[in-house]
Amino acid sequence: MGPASHQVVIVGGGAGGLELAAKLGRRFGPSRVMLVDRQTYHIWKPSLHEVAAGTLDVHREGLAYAMLAKDSGFTFIPGEVETIEREKRAVHLAAFIEGGEEILPKRSVFYDTLVLAIGSKANFFGTPGAAEHAIALDSTEQAERFRLKLLRELSETDRQKPGSPERVLHLAIVGGGATGVELAAELTEAFVDLAYYGLTHLDPKKDIRITILEGGPRILPPLPEKLSAAAHGLLAARGVAVRTSVRVAKITQDALYDDKGNRYPADLCVWAAGIEAPALLSHLGLETNRVNQLVVDASMRTSDPAVYAFGDCAAAPWEEGKFLPARAQVAHQQASFLVPVLAERIQGKPVKPRRFEFHDRGSLVSIGTSQGIGSLMGVLSGKKFFVHGTVGRLMYMSLHLLHHQAFLGTARTMLLALARLLMRRGAPRVKLH
Repeated sequence: MGPASHQVVIVGGGAGGLELAAKLGRRFGPSRVMLVDRQTYHIWKPSLHEVAAGTLDVHREGLAYAMLAKDSGFTFIPGEVETIEREKRAVHLAAFIEGGEEILPKRSVFYDTLVLAIGSKANFFGTPGAAEHAIALDSTEQAERFRLKLLRELSETDRQKPGSPERVLHLAIVGGGATGVELAAELTEAFVDLAYYGLTHLDPKKDIRITILEGGPRILPPLPEKLSAAAHGLLAARGVAVRTSVRVAKITQDALYDDKGNRYPADLCVWAAGIEAPALLSHLGLETNRVNQLVVDASMRTSDPAVYAFGDCAAAPWEEGKFLPARAQVAHQQASFLVPVLAERIQGKPVKPRRFEFHDRGSLVSIGTSQGIGSLMGVLSGKKFFVHGTVGRLMYMSLHLLHHQAFLGTARTMLLALARLLMRRGAPRVKLH
């Protein structure tokens, strides 16, 4: 297809998809670059644990895709993908519903190059009762659902007679990775302020019990043991019970059971133990792995030369037979890698052979608003530089700003950060509405 008409359609406005759309849009404009997402606003996915804890308001923090599209020069198309016809190069979208009203009917978007960046969702591994009784934090809707259920449970607990078994609220988190650890830490900080919001009879230390159940021998397995132990100690100091080498075998309405028959009470359960790509990808006629990820080559291309995939939904080669990990920094680097590749396709030029090389910058985990731990400078490649405490937390916060910088620019990102800081001083610490 000639340069006058080549259209790139990017499905998924997450960390990688939005950055790619913004960078291409600035160069080629809205007639060439289109972004499809079922949401109308963007939230950095690593922030969802804050939404779930009520310490981040999506209505304040969310960035409208329409605004971002206008500023960065791409076209935003709201809608959820129903099917993709590769023969017709068509993406078929469901009707867009908002507030119970149909805003946009079913539509089809046609492409010359399709880029799939639809992320991942929780993998329940077929655990009985998990889909029915556990909440995953894959989207803002799920995070808000957990927050509202938590508020209801807290209110009911506040009304119970002191000393009664019903007085204790049990929260279970399955999975000791970054999401599980960050959620547990954020909840302990949020609970400190409950008395200021009318829940005056609750004592978080006595009436709320948070338990993390991790199947492996330690939490935060991607990090070095030194940092894993440090995180374990910080959680324990805040009253969070961490149970390792626990394989959850069944979940019921009020409890979890491991493969040894042990019972763990749970009034609320969050599942943060593994991911898989959306099932849609397994119906495209392209090669996928056991968790529905599209198998791509070193240039992020599938077996269909018109279809690329990256981020959590793609199984991209790394080194020694390994695949790239599902991490935000991988998607960020892949987005930058794809810019010149797709630019050549848009311009009708031959695509130069390129091989993506991932440069690991380490990992950072938030342990509440004042603590963070992490390993920097390429831990996965053997080098180690550890940070913790306030320095670690500040560096973790900087990742969010760097993500915004990719599509807002430096000046606007700094202004936005300042505005949010000022707004938070006049807003409640915990969202209860």
